[in-house]
Amino acid sequence: MMTPGNILGMAHLKGLDMVAIADHNCARNLPAAKIIADAYGILLVPAMEITTREEVHILAYFPDVDTALRASEDLRAHLPKKKNKPSFFGHQQVMNDDDEVIDEEEALLIGATDLPLTDCRDFIHAHGGVAVPAHINRGSNGLLINLGLMPQEPFFPSVEIWPKLPCPMEAADGKHVLHSSDAHYLEDILEQEFSLKLSERSVAAFLQWLTEKK
Repeated sequence: MMTPGNILGMAHLKGLDMVAIADHNCARNLPAAKIIADAYGILLVPAMEITTREEVHILAYFPDVDTALRASEDLRAHLPKKKNKPSFFGHQQVMNDDDEVIDEEEALLIGATDLPLTDCRDFIHAHGGVAVPAHINRGSNGLLINLGLMPQEPFFPSVEIWPKLPCPMEAADGKHVLHSSDAHYLEDILEQEFSLKLSERSVAAFLQWLTEKK
């Protein structure tokens, strides 16, 4: 059910003005998502959720779809040297803006890359993106849960916190904080619960907000 059309359709029904779509270790569904988001008048932030060698999830936000696609293609060299097993992990479908399957990703996307945390941050920056640790206070892939602390290096000016669980205040001290639905099912997409004060309604303004000093 988590097709580009269904995701953006649900976002439209819930009155969301800006959404980020971040598949794991791949960006190939973003072209279709961009077409649909534009039709609904929703601002799409192109993204990926990259798993580091330590199995920490890092959100990579990009200025446009083409940049995200280039990063996604270069990330292939850092993925596990195994093919996906659809019978076990499910089909990794690539869709067009009519939610028709046009290809299937064969690389195993569910695993960790070979990029350590610092290298992952640098990889994202080198590809024109902004790195944000995902759901730092939740699950085995959250930075705080996985590493036990917020590292001084690499430095992240923004973090994502799962709002339904407690988080040590010092982990977000001096940082911008995001709250997202991290939805894997349509019903998990949040209502209008989080807003940002940006200089303008654009992806560039969002990326600037993520990186500027608080």
